[in-house]
Amino acid sequence: MPWQTTRFLIDLTNPQVMGIVNVTPDSFSDGGQHGSTLAALRHCEKLLKDGADILDIGGESTRPGSAPLSLEDELGRVLPLVREAVKLGAPISVDTYKPQVMQAVLDLGADIINDIWALRWTMPGLPGPLLTGVDVVSQHSNCGVCLMHMHQEPLTMQINPMEGDVVPQVLSFLKQTARHLRLQGIKKNQIVIDPGIGFGKTMAQNFTLLARQNELLAAGYPLLAGWSRKSSLSGFSPDAKTALDAQDRLIPSVAAALLAVERGASVVRVHDVQETVQALKVLNALTAQQKNSLN
Repeated sequence: MPWQTTRFLIDLTNPQVMGIVNVTPDSFSDGGQHGSTLAALRHCEKLLKDGADILDIGGESTRPGSAPLSLEDELGRVLPLVREAVKLGAPISVDTYKPQVMQAVLDLGADIINDIWALRWTMPGLPGPLLTGVDVVSQHSNCGVCLMHMHQEPLTMQINPMEGDVVPQVLSFLKQTARHLRLQGIKKNQIVIDPGIGFGKTMAQNFTLLARQNELLAAGYPLLAGWSRKSSLSGFSPDAKTALDAQDRLIPSVAAALLAVERGASVVRVHDVQETVQALKVLNALTAQQKNSLN
């Protein structure tokens, strides 16, 4: 099923690589590296040259323990870049949960809203009627949406992570959230789901979601996997001194992306685009060879 977005109908027959563009001073992995609009735009161009199919722009860090960013600061970081990035000829996703930011970037021509809160967050206290993400997306009838599962909120999600069997809980949430969006007029082919690796889950639960990822496909929507540089990939030793820093998690990140695609993911969200694209070419070649041998 192709993914309908504002300007592009994205073919998900082959896995799509979504390149991460953080316009943040405090991201867990690359905070401050692309702080200016010009630096971030150059990074967008590099990711596209490296083979990214989609660019995902974010102005607020949602790492575990992070505090919320003001609306004004997020708009100030994101809008100048989106205004230029939509000219690059590739689908532009914006990683935000604030309806006001969604409205602004979609008005600029952004193609996808990638929301860790799955369109549930609202900002009370502003003048006028309460605006929700569902309201905004419903008014932009062709924009793509990625609905993510998150337990609690970034500030507290790893203090008290989920309990019990994570897979049916995540599946139920994603199915219900997507169903609610469909009832508001959003078409099925606009929706992609994300199990939210690292968002309120233990290491074991994250790997359970990967091992049993095929069960999540029962929701009936394409799946996005976001394993890139996550702390679960930092190592398995109880000695914290041996754990890999975020910037040193390239190899396990690529491995996790490949495993996710092999288990049915349609989109992988990554920092290391070039390496992931090269690895996926090997997997695609193997898949093509297997198909040919069956014919």
